[in-house]
Amino acid sequence: MELKRIHHVAYRCRDAKETVEFYQRVLGMHFVLAIAEDQVPSTGAPDPYMHVFLDAGMGNVLAFFELPNSRDMGFDGNTPDWVQHIAFELEDWNALLAAKTSIEAEGLDVIGPTNHGIFHSIYFRDPNGHRLELVANTCTDEEMAELNRVAPAMLDEWSRTKKAPRHAAWLHEKEFSGDNA
Repeated sequence: MELKRIHHVAYRCRDAKETVEFYQRVLGMHFVLAIAEDQVPSTGAPDPYMHVFLDAGMGNVLAFFELPNSRDMGFDGNTPDWVQHIAFELEDWNALLAAKTSIEAEGLDVIGPTNHGIFHSIYFRDPNGHRLELVANTCTDEEMAELNRVAPAMLDEWSRTKKAPRHAAWLHEKEFSGDNA
């Protein structure tokens, strides 16, 4: 099997129109497609929905379902809030700073920029409560190649110990030095 790409990633929304307008206005996404049915095609269940698709750039599509007959949406209460998020890549550090200014001008609370060593990011919420992250990569090709090289060993060690491996200890130092903006 050879996968071509992710066709779309779908999340739930409270209001499809509000969600589309938010992503158009705040992130500049284009509204690509809407599908609405009164029955679920895969199950035949009578459950009307609106399914909207937004262009997230470079062939990536972010989709949402509005489900008016379902209970109010929630989030996984067993997973920390910071884990569940959607991350989008920006061109560079300057684009990240400009995005922060623009998003704050919308009246939204923004966390960051946060230095993760190989990238910086900011965090904010969409109208549904989904945590969004905008990322500017700050690593070199060599650093990324090294992280790729040690990834299998790190995963093996984590699998055995459930403790953070130190194969990329240099990343931790870079993260807190602030020298990669």
